[in-house]
Amino acid sequence: MDLGFWAMAQEEPEQLALVTPDGIEITAGQLLARANQVSNALRSLGLSKGDAVATVLPNCPEVFEIYLGALQIGIYLVPINHHLVATEIAYIISDSESKLFIGHDRFAAECEAAARESGLGGSSLLAVGESGKLQGFQSYLALVDGQSADAPSDRTIGDVMNYTSGTTGKPKGVRRALTGQSPEDAALSLSGILFLFGIQPRDNNVHIVGSPLYHTAVLRFSAASIHFGHTIVLMDKWTPEGMLELIAKYRVTTSHMVPTQFHRLLNLPEAVRTSYDVSSTRHMIHAAAPCPIDVKYKMIEWWGNSIDEYYAASEGGGTVVNTQEWLSKPGTVGKPWPISEIAIFDDQNNRINEPGKIGTVYMSMSSGDFEYHKDTEKTRSNRIGKFFTVGDIGYLDEDGYLFLCDRKTDMIISGGANIYPAEIEGVMMGHPSIADVAVFGIPNDDWGEEVKAVVELSPGVSPSSETANQIIAYCADKLAKFKTPKSIDFIEEMPRDPNGKLYKRKLRDPYWEGKQRAI
Repeated sequence: MDLGFWAMAQEEPEQLALVTPDGIEITAGQLLARANQVSNALRSLGLSKGDAVATVLPNCPEVFEIYLGALQIGIYLVPINHHLVATEIAYIISDSESKLFIGHDRFAAECEAAARESGLGGSSLLAVGESGKLQGFQSYLALVDGQSADAPSDRTIGDVMNYTSGTTGKPKGVRRALTGQSPEDAALSLSGILFLFGIQPRDNNVHIVGSPLYHTAVLRFSAASIHFGHTIVLMDKWTPEGMLELIAKYRVTTSHMVPTQFHRLLNLPEAVRTSYDVSSTRHMIHAAAPCPIDVKYKMIEWWGNSIDEYYAASEGGGTVVNTQEWLSKPGTVGKPWPISEIAIFDDQNNRINEPGKIGTVYMSMSSGDFEYHKDTEKTRSNRIGKFFTVGDIGYLDEDGYLFLCDRKTDMIISGGANIYPAEIEGVMMGHPSIADVAVFGIPNDDWGEEVKAVVELSPGVSPSSETANQIIAYCADKLAKFKTPKSIDFIEEMPRDPNGKLYKRKLRDPYWEGKQRAI
């Protein structure tokens, strides 16, 4: 049995490959024909190996058509966050040197403005969705429909070029050199991540996509599932009960999730939660943000031994831990992948070998290197030899399991003591009045920094000084005094992207206006 969608779709063209958000079912044979048409369309526009195509799309079947069509002819696919504004989109289009921009009519205004700012026009602009809604864009449907569904000649593997979130400056493209392999030969590297979790090809697996496909991990795991011959069930907008409905309906086995989704699922009334059959779940994988220990315990109690976790980044990874391992070491993000290595370094770039000693987490992968596109300095500065870091702080225990403390940029230094907000946030999420929380340091003349918490309250709870005092009292016997928030502010909605990533700088920076943080 061959791995890789292109081969598997020829073997079993009637296999259900994709269920769209509006319930349309697409077979593997239909999706393969569409991918071939996309390949031939891209070549008709003059694109060739090594060129880039940028997209601003919601969760829709066209994402997979373009992914499969672009990658089998050596094209870089550049998925762009559709929540960005025009200037941000234009920057990525230009920085990636994309020769084609495909936008969706749902984001017409920003896509039109981004196209103007990036200087693209004519046949370099394609619109998905309602014809004519995107001014100056040609119809994606009309172009692709007119192409042959036969496989393109001279097939060679491309890659996805994701852009980092840009929380500390402009985003940077994570670019890997093309291998020159055939798509079939490259299939293992495209899909092998699933083997880390014990997930097998075919095996009646159904993968649900609830988070946006522009996110590195969401697309990576979804694409791996496609290459394993699994059925993909797409959600346009994630809701907790909506996900439960689809899990029960399609007997979902796998997904890629974030802890925020766990928390919102657990907040559903018990009668709602227990009315859906989730016994089909096998590997509901989570990452992207720290998961409070109490939240994970509750998810395991509800969904059983199907809650897997890993640690990685757009640049690579990483570690993995299954439910049973995690229960034996609560809070760990696991041990290194077979193709990766984890190391802890101090601030003088000395490797720390002592178990339990905290430092900066570095990773390396034997499967390939990367560079930040057009940024040699950033590529160099985050490395020590073969290792790279994304700025997380943590330690390895005596058995080689990795525990994360926080991001280095988020660490609070108060009176010379290092305080890790993730620990405090994990405790606070246990309070019934809290729907979401962010903890960070704000200026303090005596101590340098003090602990501030910003809280999004649960429905029906009103912000007040009494509520704030109750929350602080709740923390007092669970956290050391120097870790307990000195004050709490309330916010209507936490600034998170749909994947659960918290934009903490948006909350913290106003407190530091005119001042300089030590970190």
